[in-house]
Amino acid sequence: MKRRKTIFSVLVYLLLSLGAVFYLLPLYWMVRSSLLPMAQIFRMPPIWIPNPPQFGNYSQALRILPFGRYLGNTLTILIPTMVGTLLTSSISAYAFARIEWPGRDIWFGLIITGMMLPYAVTLIPTFLGWKLLGAYGSYYPLIVPSWFGGGAFNIFMLRQFYMTIPHELDEAAYMDGAGHLRIYFFILLPLIKSALIVVGLFTFIRVWNDFLGPLVYLKTEKQFTLAIGLQQFVGQYTAQWHLLMAASTLVALPTVTIYLIGQRYFVEGIALTGLKG
Repeated sequence: MKRRKTIFSVLVYLLLSLGAVFYLLPLYWMVRSSLLPMAQIFRMPPIWIPNPPQFGNYSQALRILPFGRYLGNTLTILIPTMVGTLLTSSISAYAFARIEWPGRDIWFGLIITGMMLPYAVTLIPTFLGWKLLGAYGSYYPLIVPSWFGGGAFNIFMLRQFYMTIPHELDEAAYMDGAGHLRIYFFILLPLIKSALIVVGLFTFIRVWNDFLGPLVYLKTEKQFTLAIGLQQFVGQYTAQWHLLMAASTLVALPTVTIYLIGQRYFVEGIALTGLKG
């Protein structure tokens, strides 16, 4: 029996290792291509280890791509979006999980149904609405929505966390004279730190990698974000693949780093989301 368990464990770890290699291969290929000259990227058989590595691709990519300006534009959208998402989604989830009010469950169900609508379905009417408001060509369409609920998925996730916290904490706070704001800020928010980190990670990755939103709402090249700026390496007939891979590596590095730092909270947050409905 023990031998059978050992064999099973070995097979499971082997399968997981193969899956990890499968998912990490595109990342390695991107980094590897960023360190090769253009003529060697598509050589067959492929060159797996650059020798010597062409670190000059990165400096050349940074000269072509106004990285500083695009980074500033991206952060201009990212920072207020993260603040708005974390604040309003946690408040909305608190209202759905800890406060009794007429029609609460019906409204929550309607919000959840919004998760079933693809972004492309609402893109045109949303664009027309922002254009009528005179916000086309500005960052407002990319920032303001995060301050009105923070997204259906985030509300759902945080509500699930709130539901795992005993209501006795609220009742004890009420007896001490605390109101909803004090309970929200000083009692419940510290207890859902893992969930807030997960929401922050999702929001960071979504905004950092967003290509369609800035492409639709921004007019001038001076407003472009990093995701759109990468397209500068794609010419009319061909692409400078070695420079594109170098720039892509620089753009992907923050998301990979932040995930590695917060992966413990990410796994914990996802695992606890479905504990109680």
